[in-house]
Amino acid sequence: MLDSLRAIAAATAPAPPELDGYLAKVRDRAYAVTDADVEALKEAGVAEDVIFEQTVAVAIGEGLRRFDAAERAIG
Repeated sequence: MLDSLRAIAAATAPAPPELDGYLAKVRDRAYAVTDADVEALKEAGVAEDVIFEQTVAVAIGEGLRRFDAAERAIG
């Protein structure tokens, strides 16, 4: 299961630069992401599908990074 999640995250196309700040927010403090963040991206011309796919890929990637760190810490 983890391998398939890693493959999904790795296969996602690179994010457009206008998503950099938003994706950093998803990665570092997802609890703070609001509808306004997504609306601002849509108003800037980013397709909703792109926002969704990039959000999921970053969330999966960050979750796996944290899982791997925990696994290393506890052995």
